[in-house]
Amino acid sequence: MIIGILGYQGSVIEHQRMIELLGVEYRIIKKPEDLLGIDGIIFPGGESTTISKLMHIFGLFTPLQEAIANGLPVFGTCAGMILLAKEVIGEESHLGLMNIKVRRNAYGSQIDSFRTFAVIPEFSFHEIPLVFIRAPWIEEVGENVKIICKLENRIVCAQENNILVASFHPELTNDLSAHRYFLNMIEKK
Repeated sequence: MIIGILGYQGSVIEHQRMIELLGVEYRIIKKPEDLLGIDGIIFPGGESTTISKLMHIFGLFTPLQEAIANGLPVFGTCAGMILLAKEVIGEESHLGLMNIKVRRNAYGSQIDSFRTFAVIPEFSFHEIPLVFIRAPWIEEVGENVKIICKLENRIVCAQENNILVASFHPELTNDLSAHRYFLNMIEKK
């Protein structure tokens, strides 16, 4: 199995570390040809507008959009959630692939970042750390979207077929359960 990690900006190294700890091969994705032979891709946290612009500049936007629409498993954390959403409140959507409506920076600015713990049965039966940094949340989900986690009545993790998104940053913890769940998604496909 080879996992791609979108490598323009954001928590690329942190996701790389998680995949390495799980003993899986990875490839940094920056150009369309980098997509060849990968089994899934991770969109790291970072700045969604910057990442989207870079995907256009390097010619990756359309090939990546088509690959995910055709079933390539993807795990989007924080900015990754925003990139994948069909609707982003107050701005145009980016890839527009997941049937969710997202609010950017819903938890506030950088100073409002926080860490908490929750049990997410799909990931683990023990509490896992959740790190939120200028995080979005999901305002609405459409048909076929499974809500995986809510925090104080806000949807912070969901899945639609081959697309998994989280408002939080599992890559900024030592807990491998979210990444393990993503790898299991790929194996079941």
